[in-house]
Amino acid sequence: MTDSLRSWVALPENHLLDFARGVLDTEAQAIQQLACRLDGTFIAAHKLLLHCRGRVVVSGMGKSGHIGGKIASTLASTGSPAFFMHPAEASHGDLGMLLAEDVLLALSNSGESEELLAIVPLLKRRGTRVVAMTGNAASRLALLADVHLEVRVEREACPHNLAPTSSTTAVLALGDALALTLLEARGFSAEDFARTHPGGALGRRLLLTVADVMHQHDRVPQVPETATVAEALEEMSRKGLGMTAVVDAQQHLIGVFTDGDLRRALARGGQNLLTAAVASWMTTDPVITRPDELAATAASLMQEKRIFGLFVVENQRLVGAFNMHDLLRRGLV
Repeated sequence: MTDSLRSWVALPENHLLDFARGVLDTEAQAIQQLACRLDGTFIAAHKLLLHCRGRVVVSGMGKSGHIGGKIASTLASTGSPAFFMHPAEASHGDLGMLLAEDVLLALSNSGESEELLAIVPLLKRRGTRVVAMTGNAASRLALLADVHLEVRVEREACPHNLAPTSSTTAVLALGDALALTLLEARGFSAEDFARTHPGGALGRRLLLTVADVMHQHDRVPQVPETATVAEALEEMSRKGLGMTAVVDAQQHLIGVFTDGDLRRALARGGQNLLTAAVASWMTTDPVITRPDELAATAASLMQEKRIFGLFVVENQRLVGAFNMHDLLRRGLV
């Protein structure tokens, strides 16, 4: 390690903040300038990727490769099948992952990456189309590509104008622009996005329905309309949801008796409460939901109404129940 790397200077905090703001400003300007330069070549690249019958294969060396991995991931998760291929490994067998109907998205700031230049002519001979993103329109990679997107920046945010910073930020932003224009053209919805993210919070919110979280059959607390308050409390204790449905002979929900209803009855000084008919103290216009409703929507409804549980009704018949604990276990609240 050199002396210059061993030593450091305790710079004033204001200087550090100003320097950091300068980095962000430089990178933001690079993106703004790139936006102003967008033209028909972007549309050509968009159409080539949109009509690709195979996959989009992203490739790049060094920092461009790291950015390429993220672009490939964004494409794949927004409706455009894609993966990243390391260009050096491609020359040692991984080139077999590409098919003629694929499109190569090649990233190189200089446009002179030898690893990419070694494989692009081979791919073009087999019919693979190539979109290149470089900072040099006169580079060999730019001239070989079917479509070239120039991602030139005035300077890097690095004070020595060496470390890839503004240039990698601009490529990443342009990759996002390509991915999201493809998303827009494909009509890729939030529900489609959730299907590619089933393990995440968004997937749970957009895919889980009430039917996925509700208690069913003999796990649903319910008593007939002729039941007493004591019988309703026994059912509530047995099922553990803090509430019970009150149903008629046809399993139609006619009311709900909850812990809150019990407290209100006690506060009113109900005489012989335990032997009273539960129908006298139940809530007769309960908030309900459907089994095909999104669980996240039901959670929002519960929060809005400040209630702890919901009964589920289908074709006017009681089919399920759940409470806030069930939603917490699924990570919906």
